[in-house]
Amino acid sequence: MGLHTSEALILDVFDLHDRDRIVTFLAREGGKRRGVARGARMKHSRFGGQLQLLSKVSVTWFDREGKDLARISSVELVRSAHAMQVDLEGILLATYLADHLLEFAPEGEVSDPLYRLLDSTIEALLAGVDRDLAARYFESWILRLAGIFPAPWSCTGCGSPFAEVGAVLPKSGESLMCRDCAGADGLRVEPATLAFLQRIGRQSLPAVAADPAAAPPPAVLRRVEELCCRVRRAFLQRELRSYEVIQQTLAKA
Repeated sequence: MGLHTSEALILDVFDLHDRDRIVTFLAREGGKRRGVARGARMKHSRFGGQLQLLSKVSVTWFDREGKDLARISSVELVRSAHAMQVDLEGILLATYLADHLLEFAPEGEVSDPLYRLLDSTIEALLAGVDRDLAARYFESWILRLAGIFPAPWSCTGCGSPFAEVGAVLPKSGESLMCRDCAGADGLRVEPATLAFLQRIGRQSLPAVAADPAAAPPPAVLRRVEELCCRVRRAFLQRELRSYEVIQQTLAKA
């Protein structure tokens, strides 16, 4: 029990009855939380337009003993994420980013690395970093922080460095291996993709985006996307709903 105030990022908002909203947020000091914003649906609500997806806010909430939902008493906008959601592509990307935190952030446990990853990714997108690059950087890093992204340096079977021969992700989606250890089945990961994964493991997203001459070609980004997708599915035993919506939307387009 107690009153708490923290910087937070809004992950999800949905209506509750005629007056209220349930808000899921990632607090820098408090972790992932769910709370009720009383009267948030009312015309002259004190929450106003503060409850926007991926907005950075200062939120004050009260934990109640024996209750799953906290009571949110105030929300003050620190940084809006509206500018990155002015079109369908931006809206889908915002939902995709938030969906990862809804899935991978532990409930009520402080996780500063996860908070900083989402916060810095939003900041980079608002500054104009390429959306495709940002999405691939984000999804690979959140899988790293979850402890399930395969190391892109050497084979987990025999220890041989991948060097210039590339690697294979077996159907299990748990590790990268050389072709001899992985066998015939699996996703081929070329040296250029491995080099990019090694690079983003060392550099921030703005640093990666700042060098146009070293920008990864579309084929590398697509392979990173497929690699992350397979690792994520193998771990969750399903796909994120937001990713399915993105693929369906792209197929229609």
